[in-house]
Amino acid sequence: MPEDLPQDRPLRASWLASAVGEALDEDLGADPGRDVTTQATIPASAQVSGAIVMREPGVIAGIPVIAEALGQVAERLSLPQPVLEVRATDGDRLDAGAKVAELSGAGHVILIAERTILNFLSRATGIASHTRQWADALEGTGARVLDTRKTTPGLRELEKYAVRVGGGVNKRSGLHDCAMVKDNHILAAGSVGAAVLAIHARFPDVPVQVEVESREQAREAIDAGARFLMIDNMAPDAMRALVLEVRELEPEVGRIRLEATGGLILATAREVASTGVDYMSVGALTHSSPIVDLALDVS
Repeated sequence: MPEDLPQDRPLRASWLASAVGEALDEDLGADPGRDVTTQATIPASAQVSGAIVMREPGVIAGIPVIAEALGQVAERLSLPQPVLEVRATDGDRLDAGAKVAELSGAGHVILIAERTILNFLSRATGIASHTRQWADALEGTGARVLDTRKTTPGLRELEKYAVRVGGGVNKRSGLHDCAMVKDNHILAAGSVGAAVLAIHARFPDVPVQVEVESREQAREAIDAGARFLMIDNMAPDAMRALVLEVRELEPEVGRIRLEATGGLILATAREVASTGVDYMSVGALTHSSPIVDLALDVS
């Protein structure tokens, strides 16, 4: 279930090291790699100072990338790791011009790590900033905004982290930790109930969510043991009626979590939340958030 996962967990260190390494390989070629411009025009002994700065306002996310990238580049070049002074915390709302971090040290390290750092920060900050808009819109309604699996391949860890930083909630991490019964599964199994029962039999430790489009499907899913329903593309009035009907069953069957999905937009977020759903899933958090522009200003 969404909030059964620790929503304050940091980026996984193993993923961070691997992802930054892959990004550096893209820029530099195979380890240790080379930056033909920087290494030809700037002496290896040159020292620089600089700051990572917000070019536009946003909710900062991805700060752990900075130290990881600097450390990996320093190791590849056998140069000292630059001194890093972080001036913000992931989740802070920052204005344009605000300093995220200051750094000083080997120019080769700082300039070679620059684009990798900014690529990760800009992407994560864009997602966190977009998510914060949804979290603010839903404040006080009792509903929370959820992410989906519509993530950039290889960057799911970062993108779901950014959703958490922005005040959203992660649902499942992948196909392995929560079953989601959709129309193709129902067709293959023969019915909603058959699909739910098959999952319970094969993977009894895994929570099951069912996508429903009618009160009949919802009741069949609940009768089969599902306690997490996704209400897909339903008008607010019809959703409100279904939520009320499901809530009336809870004294008998226990807590049922309800998620609205399908074409949700900020302008109608509070109207959908007023139906009584627990969550609203928004794939656009990870597949369509624009980046937030950050820069490295070197002096």
